[in-house]
Amino acid sequence: MRELWDVFLAMARVGVLGFGGGPSFIPLVKIEAVDNFGWLTADDFVQVLAMGNALPGPIATKMAAFIGYRVAGIPGAIAGLAGMILPSAVAMLVLYRLYLAFQAHPAVGGMLRAIRPVVVVLLVLLIVDLIPRTVDGVSIFIGAASLILIHAAGVHPALVVAGALLFGAVALR
Repeated sequence: MRELWDVFLAMARVGVLGFGGGPSFIPLVKIEAVDNFGWLTADDFVQVLAMGNALPGPIATKMAAFIGYRVAGIPGAIAGLAGMILPSAVAMLVLYRLYLAFQAHPAVGGMLRAIRPVVVVLLVLLIVDLIPRTVDGVSIFIGAASLILIHAAGVHPALVVAGALLFGAVALR
């Protein structure tokens, strides 16, 4: 029961503090799952992140379910999902009501502008942490090709992910 509570609380912290959408959750999930609780190694985290990005849907919920499952099976997956979704869903409903009431107030706009750089810093710190675990010659090629396909050629990211999975299955076994 203690493990389920720990999973719930860890993912609830991520869900409540993950401002800015899916990518901003990733560094917070790493802090909880790798640094605070040791449920995953840093290398395991990279693998979970890769798998989560290869599947459709929000990355945070997929990671919460996987980590919960790893810690405590199906009940752990449920606890992880509930922790990720429930507190932030309730907070979102409350904040939305407050936003509607105060959206014209300059402080609200200032708060929203101030949080954006924090999210960027969290993402940069995550990237800096992940680079040594993921970068080699093949990774640089795949990353460069992905950047070109998505940014310059306008290929949908889902197609690029599917292509990378296919390339990996055929060329990197």
